[in-house]
Amino acid sequence: MIYDIAHRTIYKYDAPVASARCAMRLIPRNDRGQTLLSHRIELSPSAEILNERIDFHGNRVCEARILKPHTKLQIALAARVAVERAPPPALALTPAWEIVRNAAYAADSLAASSPAHYIYASRFAPLFDAATHYARESFSPGRPILEGAIELTQRIHADFAYDPDATHIATPIAQAFERRRGVCQDFAHIMIAALRGVGLAASYVSGYLRTYAAPGQPRLEGADSTHAWVSVWCGPEFGFFDLDPTNALVVGNDHIAIAIGRDYADVSPIDGVIVGAGDQDLDVSVDVKEAVI
Repeated sequence: MIYDIAHRTIYKYDAPVASARCAMRLIPRNDRGQTLLSHRIELSPSAEILNERIDFHGNRVCEARILKPHTKLQIALAARVAVERAPPPALALTPAWEIVRNAAYAADSLAASSPAHYIYASRFAPLFDAATHYARESFSPGRPILEGAIELTQRIHADFAYDPDATHIATPIAQAFERRRGVCQDFAHIMIAALRGVGLAASYVSGYLRTYAAPGQPRLEGADSTHAWVSVWCGPEFGFFDLDPTNALVVGNDHIAIAIGRDYADVSPIDGVIVGAGDQDLDVSVDVKEAVI
């Protein structure tokens, strides 16, 4: 499947901003069953300095500095990506989760692909007893890791309600867990904390998700959304495998990965500093559609 992606972010400021510096993680990755065919980022006003780099986790980061005063900043991404992921292995073929846990703790590599970076608590995915106990229900002794991880994915989907008004970026995941409500970011962090609580390595994935209009309804431009899911390490033979607890899905060709990290702090789509005063309004729209070749 080949997708055309359009992502637009608009900041409107109450008072003129003298200058701005931002780091953007919007460009899809070029691995894990994805091929980045083209991409372009445009800013208005234009940036005096614009650089692109690859961070430790292999994410593409575009850094910009805008030195002219402005009251509105628009950031627009256009990208084309081919996605062709392999089907999951037979669940029973994956190792027992205890074997995978022990292999992760014994890893002697600190390369970006090593599970060592994703075993321990992180800023937005701290360990807490309730999540650890919740995970243990899915990981009985000797159970194949992917079988247990998929069941955990399905349980989160069944037990938690999607509610965009229940949480915000700073809401502790223990609070979202207790309320059993939240959004994709909360569910991803909860699943990561649960997996790490039983000693398994799991990373946070930000991305785009292809959505479909309801039967008989026209497809709306900009109706697709940024999304978040989880990548769990299934041992050296199988590597990382992606699961979507918000939708109880094994990640397939409708998911387009942007960035991978320990949690949201590593993959924030846009962050930075402005020199100015007053409040700001934010508007984000994403459109993902099948490319016309």
